[in-house]
Parts: sequence; structure tokens; C-alpha cells
Amino acid sequence: MQETKIILSEKEIPRQWYNITPDMPNPPKPPLHPATQQPVGPDDLRAIFPMALIEQEVSTQRWIDIPEEVLDIYTLWRPSPLFRAKRLEAFLKTPARIYYKYEGVSPAGSHKPNTAIPQAYYNKKAGIKRIATETGAGQWGSSMALAGTMFGLDVTVYMVKVSYSQKPYRRIAMETWGATVHASPSTVTNSGRKALELDPNNPGSLGLAISEAVEDAATHPDTNYALGSVLNHVVYHQSVIGLEAKKQLAVAGEYPDIVIGCCGGGSNFGGIAFPFLADKINGKELRAIAVEPSSCPTLTKGDFRYDFGDTAGLTPFLMMYTLGHDFMPPGIHAGGLRYHGDSPLVSQLYKDGIIEARAYRQLTVFEAAMAFAKTEAIIPAPESSHAIRAAIDEALLCKEEGKEKCILFNLSGHGYLDLAAYDDYLNGKLVDFEYPDESIKESLAKLPVIK
Repeated sequence: MQETKIILSEKEIPRQWYNITPDMPNPPKPPLHPATQQPVGPDDLRAIFPMALIEQEVSTQRWIDIPEEVLDIYTLWRPSPLFRAKRLEAFLKTPARIYYKYEGVSPAGSHKPNTAIPQAYYNKKAGIKRIATETGAGQWGSSMALAGTMFGLDVTVYMVKVSYSQKPYRRIAMETWGATVHASPSTVTNSGRKALELDPNNPGSLGLAISEAVEDAATHPDTNYALGSVLNHVVYHQSVIGLEAKKQLAVAGEYPDIVIGCCGGGSNFGGIAFPFLADKINGKELRAIAVEPSSCPTLTKGDFRYDFGDTAGLTPFLMMYTLGHDFMPPGIHAGGLRYHGDSPLVSQLYKDGIIEARAYRQLTVFEAAMAFAKTEAIIPAPESSHAIRAAIDEALLCKEEGKEKCILFNLSGHGYLDLAAYDDYLNGKLVDFEYPDESIKESLAKLPVIK
């Protein structure tokens, strides 16, 4: 009988993270200091990051050793299983072979602990007592709360207000692991108070929550900031996903023709795709597709230029695809895919045509999620369902063309703490929203001018 799932032993957990930068034809441009517009140096980042993570951020080493203390905690859920979606294939009547890497087996139910654990470890080693961070859908916040309790760190989370209201169980999970959670914009920081003065009903955004967390960290000497996506070191930590998937597909005698991941800040997509893109850059035939919501179409409709990583302008300028740092996306249920920018690494790869991008409206995404839940039994997170939508569309194209391609996607988390989204879908309360081009142009017109 053909295997449904491929499971590696704990001895096969990758012992190094993969850094794609040395393999890129054009490495991303460096972050710039907003005051001087010169490349940011280590001293500029010391106020919010430990030196070990700063060194990883600028590393040109292809492989970065994973500390034993991190590997020990990874064994709680890694290696994660790789599944052959045989029932979904049968439902679609496709000749395509569909595989998915399931990161929902982590304690937090998503891929985010892959970077939360090492970030907590390096901060603990540096003598930090507390972490301030943001979260959209709550997957990152719950992962950082988990990591904090593992290493004895206090954690303060600024949760985008619309998700704070939509996803109470994510907040409860964070508080169960000991974190303090504020709805963002909050009255705790200057950034939050200013946003509320301008709009008391502000629904919040990841950019604004980042502003609050960065401000918190920068104004407390015992506190550092932790980010769940976008930055280089975060994406490197997620490479364990793709590295394991490579080994598992080899066991099945497979190699993907198409690799798919949803894309908000970029760590989800980068985690599954980058280890395979190393092969593509060296001549292997492969397509990699980053999937985003049409309500926050960063790659598909944004501009490739320097912009702040946050709303209040507290971070360095990052060279990335952006919709503008004051972009305020609608309150869709895929809260983890509502960031105004994208990872500089992902952005550069898209600019160079090495990866593809596409955007979907949320109704067709939930339609795909329902099909997946009814065939593969797992209720997927709304974010992950964007990847499912693209995988189904590619499988149907294989059916139309009569081609037997191998499709791999990252099922980055389960949706059992997001059931309110499914309740809204099932009761016809969800509506499609495509962000107006005029509003995007208005936001982009406010981008900083780089001399």
C-alpha cells in the first residue's frame, strides 16, 4: 500500500538552517537608517535584538548551526510529517501527485515556533528578561508566548485589534503560556495612542502592532523585540520545513515540480521554498508560487522600493515590495497575511523572476479549505488555505492538460482556533474584498524618498 504519510526520525531533524543569500543572483539591498539613509550597522540594532541574531541577519554563510538547546525543544514536534493528499487527488480526479508538509503539529499549531524558540534562546543567553512582539492572527504571538515560557522570559504581545476580537482563543492560548496581550492599537504606547487619536475605531494592522512592540522594546533596557516574519534570520529559521520535506520526498522517490506557500511577511513561503530554490538557481526545473490575499496584494500590486517596516516609522527602511507603511488592510480572517510589506529576500527573488506570486479572494480560499477538510480531514488555518487554493488550481490544470506533476505545499497550521472564520463562511457572512487600486496608489504616494 502506498504511504499516506512520511515520518522522519528525530535524528533526521536538520542541524543547520539554510541561508539562501549566498545562492541568490542578486542579494537584497541592505536596510537603511531612516535618519542617515546609510546602511544599518550592528550598533543600530542592539537596542532591540541580541548580537547573535544581528549576526545571522547579515550573515553570508550558507549554513547556520542550530544550537543543541533549540534542537532539544524542536524534538517536541519535529520532524513534522509529510502527507500524500490521496483523497484530495481522488476528489479532484487529477493525475497530479499532491504532497503537503504539515506544520500544525507544533504545540502552537503552526510553523511559527520554528523561529520563536531560537529567538527566545538567543535573547535568554544575552540576559534579556522580556520580549515585546506583535501578532496578526495570533499564531506568532502564541508561539512566542510558548517560547518565552520554555526559557523563562516574560512576553508582551500587541495583537491586531480585529484579530483580538475575531480570535479570542488565540489570545487565551497566549495568556495560558504566560504572555500579556494588548489589543493594538493600545493605550500602552505612544504609537498606539496616536493611532487611536486619529481614529478611535482603528481596526489595527501588523505594521502598527510592530510599531508598538518596537517602541516598547526600545524604551525598556531589559526588553528586546522579536519578529515572526520578514527579517532574514526569521526566514532562515523556517528553512527546517523545506529541508525536512526534501528528505521526505526523497524517501517517496519524488521531487516537486511546483512548491507553494502562502505569503504574508514571507517566512512561511520561504521556509518551504528556499531549500528547493537553491536547486532552481543551480539549474533545476521548478516553479515556486507565493500566494497572498487580494485584500493585501503586496507582491502582486505593491511597489519594489525602500519603506519602513512599521506604521509609525520606528524601523529601518527595508527594500521590499510594499503597499505603503500606513496601508490599513480590511479585517479579513487571514489575519496573518495582512502585512504591508514582504521579506526583502522573497521580494528580491520575485523581482528577479525566480518565484511567482498570485492573489486570491477569501471566498474561493475558504471553498478550497472546505474541500481539503472534507477529504484530508484537517481543518486548515485561513492563511494556509491560500496555499491549498493554489495547489488545487495547479492540480486541476494538470487534469486539463493531462500532466502528472508533483505538487508540494506548506500546510502551515490548523484552523481549530479559527473556527469563527468557518462559522462566518458557513453562514454566508464572509464577503470578497479586493483592495482598490486607487487606495493602494494613495498609500504608495506617501512612501519615504530615498536620496
